[in-house]
Amino acid sequence: MSFTPRPRGLLAIAFFLFLVPSGARATESQSYTAFSEGKYLTALKLAQQEAAQGSKEAYTLMGEIYEEGLGVAQDYSKAADNYAKAADLGDANAQFSLGTLVAEGRGVKKDLRIAADLFERAASAGNPSAQYNVALIYLNGNGRPRSEAKAAEWMQKSAALGNPQAEYDLSAFYQFGRGVPIDKAKAAEWLGRAADAGLPDAQVEYGIMLFKGEGVAADQAKAAKLFRLSAEQGNAVAQNRLARLYANGVVVKADPVQAAKWHLLARSVGVSDFTLDLMLAKLTKEQRAEAERLANAWRDSTDLGGGAGLGPGVVTETLAAPQGTSSPQAGSASSIAPARK
Repeated sequence: MSFTPRPRGLLAIAFFLFLVPSGARATESQSYTAFSEGKYLTALKLAQQEAAQGSKEAYTLMGEIYEEGLGVAQDYSKAADNYAKAADLGDANAQFSLGTLVAEGRGVKKDLRIAADLFERAASAGNPSAQYNVALIYLNGNGRPRSEAKAAEWMQKSAALGNPQAEYDLSAFYQFGRGVPIDKAKAAEWLGRAADAGLPDAQVEYGIMLFKGEGVAADQAKAAKLFRLSAEQGNAVAQNRLARLYANGVVVKADPVQAAKWHLLARSVGVSDFTLDLMLAKLTKEQRAEAERLANAWRDSTDLGGGAGLGPGVVTETLAAPQGTSSPQAGSASSIAPARK
């Protein structure tokens, strides 16, 4: 569950709850084995028996089953009750899951202060996703006094444990001096890690830093590769950058049809470019038709249709699925980092 996305600007930060993979698995218990095989009612029955013997993981599993409505009617109240029992026994994943329910008032009364307490307990136990949430809680003053220094501290902890979204946002902390001194080199380092993890926003933004040699040694060839990786994932800014490379024959061989293809894709979701519009107008009818065919083929192959690109975020509140099931794409305008131009 999360509060998602936000305008990508320093003064417009939304409260986003990053989700841990739901229900961390206990050591080969019978209930988790049945759960992994999709035998949810059997898993619930076995978990009830294991919980009666004091298994905190079993309570967490029952909470997940009721929260997701797996084999049973979805029941947030029962989910919260089971998570609470596991949380009291010290299960960090249950503390995290209960925190998400409390943060949105599902099955329990909404209370951001209590949610912050739960996230901080899980964060202190080393849960990187909870650490990320605590960082945003301090950044926005939701359930805790606002503190950019503490936000940066928790973001650093989450990033250090390999959370790609935290790596991405920590880069913005260093780039814009939020709770830490401005440090372009560290901004590039953390952005590069997020790009390596496959976040499309990070890929295009790190590509821009590489192209400009900002905080990192210039490497236009690597930048071009990152633009392509991000563009293929539907990032409209990357599509625009890739179109520019083809239009100008920079790094890649000049190809007006490829330039037009990527420009058409980016423009269809709001990323305009007057120079590329001029190029488009100069194409022959055959070239224009081929570019449109390639753009449509790309949309069909990715099943993204006309809304493929990632434009500026819009503040909304929505329920997100747990990671590993049907969660939103990481890096899809859900982090705090403002866009790097």
